Amino acid sequence: MNTKLVLIDETQREEEIQKALWEAADILRKGGLVAFPTETVYGLGANALDEKAAGKIYAAKGRPSDNPLIAHISCMEELRPLTAKIPEIGIRLAERFWPGPLTMVFLKSDRVPYGTTGGLDTVAVRMPEREEARRLIAMAGVPVAAPSANLSGRPSPTTAQHVWQDLNGRIEMILDGGPVGIGLESTIVDVSGERPVLLRPGAVTLEMLEEVVGKVEVDPAISGIPGEDVRPKAPGMKYRHYAPRAEMVLVEGEIKAVVDKINSLVKSREEEGCTAGIICTEETRRQYWRGIVRSVGKRSQEETIAHNLFAVLREFDDLGVDYIYSESFSQDHLGYAIMNRMKKAAGYRRISV
Repeated sequence: MNTKLVLIDETQREEEIQKALWEAADILRKGGLVAFPTETVYGLGANALDEKAAGKIYAAKGRPSDNPLIAHISCMEELRPLTAKIPEIGIRLAERFWPGPLTMVFLKSDRVPYGTTGGLDTVAVRMPEREEARRLIAMAGVPVAAPSANLSGRPSPTTAQHVWQDLNGRIEMILDGGPVGIGLESTIVDVSGERPVLLRPGAVTLEMLEEVVGKVEVDPAISGIPGEDVRPKAPGMKYRHYAPRAEMVLVEGEIKAVVDKINSLVKSREEEGCTAGIICTEETRRQYWRGIVRSVGKRSQEETIAHNLFAVLREFDDLGVDYIYSESFSQDHLGYAIMNRMKKAAGYRRISV
């Protein structure tokens, strides 16, 4: 399969962007796959109401078939046909955070095939903030199932080049809208039960959710490794995610002790003939004197860390390092989502100092 890469960024004329979106929408209507930018990461889109099309997503990504997909919509009118019930909490969250980086899990309607929901009686739905994404969905005339546009388990793509690395030859088209804004996948909240439950942290933080709906429960899978018998309720809950090829370890503790420990670990690896990458911040990067050092941003600006994290993990893959040692970050607000991704990327390998 030849994969077509088409620019839709600010360097293109409006008529060129419109033409590209119509071509991509036609591919989606015909059961094909299109990768496109959202404000979170690049998504791999297919018709969410077409079970065969959804199956192509699983095949292209190498994704386990019980890992549910998220259906993307362009406006509130497109939500009701996908759901058996829209609870009051869901309406309140949509009024506050849609369009935006929030996915909600509802009881599904009969229109949504089990091939899209991973066999579940619920459906995850999001209305992306990025205008080109909503235009594409509206032009397609169908809800668009769109997990991250990467091979399953790999760091999520934040540029079209990341998508090309993973999926060239596997899908029909990639719409290149430049780097994404947020860099972490959407927050996921289950509103299908009596109480809202956080299934995946993201840029819409737990604190922000509770300002709107009160107490939000947190699924235990966020904090640790779920058992093999657990059926995932949302993407990213069970399987290996966001992972670089190198063995990655998080180092936790007071920052000076963390820096000293990472320098020591890297020295030992280099003496063994191995290469090591270091993930740090602007505040500490000059304190590392060995290894390949990459800053992901500023601790004082957590959004910069979220924006750069997956790109740095992919860069270390390109460099072929054997080990990655990373500083740890705050567990509050956006830091909660950052650490969720980093723990999964590291396979929950951690050292406390």
